[in-house]
Amino acid sequence: MPDGRHEPEQAIAGTGMGGTMDLGVDEAETLEKRPGGGGGPGPEGKPRSLWSDAWRDLRRNPVFIVSALVILFLVFISLWPSAITSGSPLTCDLSKAQEGSQSGHPFGFDGQGCDVYTRTVYGARTSVAVGVLATLGVAVLGSVLGALAGFFGGVGDSVLSRITDVFFAIPVVLGGLVLLSVITSNTVWPVIGFIVLLGWPQLSRIARGSVITAKQNDYVQAARALGASNSRLLLRHIAPNAVAPVIVVATIALGTYIALEATLSYLGVGLKPPSVSWGIDISAASPYIRNAPHALLWPSGALAITVLAFIMLGDAVRDALDPKLR
Repeated sequence: MPDGRHEPEQAIAGTGMGGTMDLGVDEAETLEKRPGGGGGPGPEGKPRSLWSDAWRDLRRNPVFIVSALVILFLVFISLWPSAITSGSPLTCDLSKAQEGSQSGHPFGFDGQGCDVYTRTVYGARTSVAVGVLATLGVAVLGSVLGALAGFFGGVGDSVLSRITDVFFAIPVVLGGLVLLSVITSNTVWPVIGFIVLLGWPQLSRIARGSVITAKQNDYVQAARALGASNSRLLLRHIAPNAVAPVIVVATIALGTYIALEATLSYLGVGLKPPSVSWGIDISAASPYIRNAPHALLWPSGALAITVLAFIMLGDAVRDALDPKLR
């Protein structure tokens, strides 16, 4: 200035209320380096992604923490049931049939004299295995078919849409009664295959809609204009931004698949003895509910807690991944 005094350069910063204020260079640099300023960068000034924001929100959500702890415990006892019980689920003593809690047998005995506690613990293995494997199968098959149909469109998309309409019209329980009644296998694979067969249309619709929305974004059009191939567009640009709804629906559906397996086993068309399943135990204990209610309540309670934990986990993941709920 004319008087010879040195004046620092001025920077303009928004006040957050529609106005501006003058900042010196040092103050502006400080604002830019601040972790929370300039559009919400994360540590070391890097912008946060959807997944990092979601993980931060999940860690602060008590619903997610409680449900995750319950699920981790279920996975632990599914892999190592002998860690919390030393008995065998197939060892029964008819002389103790329908007896209540005793030393070393906290849940009592069922109508066949089997230890309810041991069978409840081992039943978690079947339920978790069916839920996880069926969900993986449904997610992979439904996501691939839905993504391809949504990306390419045309006749393939129309055919897939009509096929999914047909599957949506099939009642799940009735379909299980018809299809599984002719299978004599005692393994979990027929039940898993049936769930995948009737479960993939839902994930396919979700994946198709997400891909159709994502491929209309400007960054996809820019990549296409630069000569990116269809596989690169789908795998590198579209899939990472369309997978969030699929994860949410699959997480919630996992609890539903566990309940479906128990329902089919209760009706006698799912798993069959000597397999250990909460549905089998609930079915066997139903006639003795007046004389031995404990034999029904413990496996029923374990089933309800497991399904609720996965549904709560899915709700927490949905809230964290949906930007509209922030």
